[in-house]
Amino acid sequence: MSTTKTSPRLSKQPDERHDEIVAATRQLFAERGVAKVSVTEIAKRVGVTRGLIYHYFPDRDALIDLIFEDHIAEFVEAVSRWDAGREPGNVQKALLDCVVLFRHHLRAKDMFREDLGHPENAGLYNRFVDRAVRAIVERLRVTTVEAYARAHHIDIEHVGEVFYVLVYGLIGLVRSSPDVEDQVLVAIVRQTLHLDMGTTPASPQ
Repeated sequence: MSTTKTSPRLSKQPDERHDEIVAATRQLFAERGVAKVSVTEIAKRVGVTRGLIYHYFPDRDALIDLIFEDHIAEFVEAVSRWDAGREPGNVQKALLDCVVLFRHHLRAKDMFREDLGHPENAGLYNRFVDRAVRAIVERLRVTTVEAYARAHHIDIEHVGEVFYVLVYGLIGLVRSSPDVEDQVLVAIVRQTLHLDMGTTPASPQ
């Protein structure tokens, strides 16, 4: 009598399963909207139990935060590239380029960000913006701000707080008045930070 041997089901590695859950969550958010997706649906999409989802993530918010981080990382990386490509001493061009970058990311169209913009997701949107602004401000603080201060021999007090208010305010202005001109945004930044557009730096920025 012959017996048929069945291969045991192989378990996926933790990192692989983790990434699979995140990918499924991202897909479901894009398809149905953040507010409408449950942990049960995520588990069904991956083909695992709800308990396994909670083994990797303490709650649904932890998954949302990971999706947030992906989008924020893209913006922060773009800010880093902008900073690396700035022309030393050309403050006007640097500001204009930064405004263009800023608008590009605010206008980027994807289902996740569009869904966050709906009134019912106001709480999630505010949480996302708060984290994004803090990440961007931290990047600016340790690169652009310190370089400018050294070049122009100025001290910017309360750097984090000033830039947080500035960036948060610019986001609110562009969302409420999408047609506001780039030169207006540049002027707001310049006036807030007391930037002298005509100053020749003592050393490269």
